Order: sequence, then structure tokens, then C-alpha cells
Amino acid sequence: MATILVVDDEVGIRELLSEILRDENYVVDIAENAQQALAYRQQHVPDLVLLDIWMPDIDGLTVLKTWAQQGDLTMPVIMMSGHATIDTAVEATQIGALDFLEKPIALKKLLHTVEKALAQKSLRHAQPTAHSLTPPLPTTNRITFLDHSAHSGVTAALPSINLDIPLRPARDAFERAYFEYHLIQENGNMTRIAEKTGLERTHLYRKLKQLGLNTGKSKAK
Repeated sequence: MATILVVDDEVGIRELLSEILRDENYVVDIAENAQQALAYRQQHVPDLVLLDIWMPDIDGLTVLKTWAQQGDLTMPVIMMSGHATIDTAVEATQIGALDFLEKPIALKKLLHTVEKALAQKSLRHAQPTAHSLTPPLPTTNRITFLDHSAHSGVTAALPSINLDIPLRPARDAFERAYFEYHLIQENGNMTRIAEKTGLERTHLYRKLKQLGLNTGKSKAK
């Protein structure tokens, strides 16, 4: 039975998430602030953490960074926020967060994200330990995205990214390639793309428009 640590300074959110998760037969521990979360991790290793970003004194990103720096980020962490920007979500992912939930959190979205995170954790633990799970450092100044999916019929259709450029344009190039990939994968189905990327449909449309991407259905080549 999986143990989930819920970290949120709002008592209503803690109680609601705890009730939902316990109804699904998860063991739920709670932390009311960052200090309690950090102290908890010194004594326990939960199977999953739901971590609020905006908390008084110490925010969730700082907690995430502390765990990463101390080698304590050995469990999947899902960030939560009702006010976070895309930049905040990207930063959390870069630090080591697995996923992001936007408040108010829909029940179906919460359970799906939790199940997916726990499934990925189990899959990682089932892999042979003889091989390092750390990806090799790039040996060139470009990253090339390849799509080998059978149903899309597209190979090497996505652009490569030059790493010898400032962070912001590199990030914009990555986001464009990322969403182009999912547009191809899902043949332009916005419902499935929203589910795969973890974005609400309104945010997804806004992001695609910002990147200049056509939201019409892609056609396999």
C-alpha cells in the first residue's frame, strides 16, 4: 500500500486530498509547512509527495531543491499550485519534479496523475540495477528529437535544438518541439494532448498560439 505525503499550508486542501486518497486505499501523511516536510523526509521515504508551491516562510520549490541537493529526492514529487506560471512549472521539472497539478484540482486529474506517478516509480524500481539510470551528457551542441511512433509514420520530423544559445530561446525551441511532437502523436486531438501534457485546454490553446503552432489536426506523412 503506497504512502503519500501531502504538503500544503491550507488545512482545507490537506483534508480534501487526504480524504480522497484514503478513499482510494492510500496511506496519507500530512505536513502543514516546508519545515514539517523536510523533517518528515529525514525519517521517512514516502512513495509519492504532493507538494504545494506557495507556502509561507519556505516555498515548495525550495523544499524540492533541498531534497535534490541532499540526495533525498528519491521519490516522485508532484507540485501543486493555483497561481504558478509555465516558467515555475518548467523550473520545478528541471529540479526534479515529476508532474504539476493546477488548483483547484479535479478529482479525475488527481487520481490519474497519482496512479501514473506510482506506476512510473514501480517501473524504475523493476529495472536492472546493473545499468545506470543517469542519461549520458550530450557530446554535441545540438539535441535532435526523433519520432519513431508507428501510428504517426514520422521519423526525424521534429527540429533539433542548438544548445549554444541563451536559455530562453533554447527553452522556447524545446517547448515548440515538445508540442509539435504531441500534435503529431495525437493527430491534433486537443483533448488527448491536454491529458498528455498536463495542461488545461485553455492553457494549452494559449501556449500553442504563443508558439505559433497550428492547432488543426496533423496529417501523417
